[in-house]
Amino acid sequence: MSDFKYEDVIVDIKENVMYLTLNRPDRLNAFSPEMILGLKESLTEANTNDRVKAIVIKGSGRSFSAGGDVKTMGKKDPIHTYDHIGKLNELIIQMNNLEKPIIAAVHGYAAGAGFNLALASDLIVATEGSNFILSFSKVGLISDGGGLYFLPRIVGPYLAKELFFNAEPISVEKAHSLGIVNQIYTVDQFDDEVEKFASKIASGPSYAYGFIKKLTNLSLTSSLSEILEQERITQATMVTTEDHAEGVQAFKEKRNPQFGKNESKESRR
Repeated sequence: MSDFKYEDVIVDIKENVMYLTLNRPDRLNAFSPEMILGLKESLTEANTNDRVKAIVIKGSGRSFSAGGDVKTMGKKDPIHTYDHIGKLNELIIQMNNLEKPIIAAVHGYAAGAGFNLALASDLIVATEGSNFILSFSKVGLISDGGGLYFLPRIVGPYLAKELFFNAEPISVEKAHSLGIVNQIYTVDQFDDEVEKFASKIASGPSYAYGFIKKLTNLSLTSSLSEILEQERITQATMVTTEDHAEGVQAFKEKRNPQFGKNESKESRR
């Protein structure tokens, strides 16, 4: 059952995972202002809800997301385009800054800005037979939604430019070989495997995960000495946490650690 629902985004919290389902199946989950707003508000809730340890973004119907809605394309309205992309940019920045892991669960197609939404996540899992499409150049546009930021950092600038120029579908197997996709699952087992994957992430040391995400992102624009210093400062804090104490105790007792049982976000700050 949904904990709360927006028109174009269904929100479920199951155990320690928030599931955000893009819900415009008749439009292959193409973006709408309501969808972007629903995602932003849901992520704000996830950030402050200590119950939520991980987030999964997935699509309803036949595909993850077609990205931009073709019904709104072809209208030469630069002001509307500028404002719409501004809202999308706010979402992408929010995803990047969120101190909790975000998993994109892709089936069918992830096209255009839908592909870039997946790239803005921390991890991507996908079904066999799914495809990723950078379709912008086929309609005379450039990539938006952070694609020109994220993709070159994953595959390198030269291959990224080839993928942007060609705008051909990228099979899930190729996406996996390029480091875009983390895991591939069969269609019939997809929902169960996504739940297992997300639950495993959610059971980890969420406070440490937040810093791992932050410092990994910083490493792309920082020097080695800067990251080494950030690691030193952060680790000096991490050794004082209950998660660290629990991890050490569990190791000594030869059992799986139970992270986050006694810590809240407020007590960790």
